[in-house]
Amino acid sequence: MTNPDPGSTRTVVDGTDSTSASVMEPAQAARIGREVLGTTGTVVVGAAQPLRLALAAVLAGGHVLFEDLPGLGKTLAAKTLAQALGLDFRRLQFTPDLLPSDVTGSSIFNPATREFEFRPGPIFAGLFLADEINRTSPKTQSALLEAMAEGQVSAEGTTLLLRRPFHVFATSNPIEFEGTYPLPEAQLDRFMVRLRFGYPGPGGEQDIIARRIGRRRDATDVESVITAEGLLALQAAVETVDVDDDVIDYAVRLTGATRTHPAIDVGASPRGSQALVLLGRALAVLDGRSFVLPEDVKESAVAVLAHRLTLTPSSWAQGVSTERVVQDVLAEVPTPSTVPRDQGQHG
Repeated sequence: MTNPDPGSTRTVVDGTDSTSASVMEPAQAARIGREVLGTTGTVVVGAAQPLRLALAAVLAGGHVLFEDLPGLGKTLAAKTLAQALGLDFRRLQFTPDLLPSDVTGSSIFNPATREFEFRPGPIFAGLFLADEINRTSPKTQSALLEAMAEGQVSAEGTTLLLRRPFHVFATSNPIEFEGTYPLPEAQLDRFMVRLRFGYPGPGGEQDIIARRIGRRRDATDVESVITAEGLLALQAAVETVDVDDDVIDYAVRLTGATRTHPAIDVGASPRGSQALVLLGRALAVLDGRSFVLPEDVKESAVAVLAHRLTLTPSSWAQGVSTERVVQDVLAEVPTPSTVPRDQGQHG
């Protein structure tokens, strides 16, 4: 652990925070994105669209929540994507007795030096997987929230900066509620997207089995397509993507419509509008474009907005889903017909 300023409590742990990276051209960024998705798809079968949105969320600097039934590849997707992106990957199983220090780290006395030395926890990683995040207490969840929101953790009176790139993937089981702690709205809002894989089709399920037999082992590993520094360059490319005022207005109107929908008690926050635009820029990069189309916003709307909505009690009792509400909003809000005249062609 190093401290650049002896009088400061802000400390950099496990590497320095890189703030500069070369910017890739759209065509190169799109090619690398396709390679990352192709490599990940050799292991995670039948989840092309969720993987595309997960990668886009990473490129946009966000965090990802996988909420789905057991055995559908949530943990496998996080691990494989981390390998393809060249990120240091660490996984922690969240349990009711987990303490904040189990996530952030703690100080251990060293008899040789007669001093306490801070041992960083698993959160000091390029991609940290919080497995079954809703099974731990709110106190431990709050330690993770600080890392997601501020890119830092507080431990024993010291602020510890997390190196970049830093991303949190979390998994949650939507059907087992006994012994769980539902994520508070503030933490749900920090996840840029919530993704679900669903059951694979018959052909996909056969493919999963055939690939397992072909590997002759349970372990799955893929080669890195880029390094952590390369990911920073991809993220820098996303920051150069232009967004027309009409597209921004469209994102704001979509989010605003969730607040007035009759089935919704609490609509999406302005962070939802921002996430629509940021993720739209990342999707544009994956498609080799330097500008955002309304279709990019539409593609990400359910993943970005659904987990930010709170149903009214009557809607919940009637089985209305927040995903259905977002689909209603997409159908009701007019799509902009204008395309930036000076941004080239869709390609």
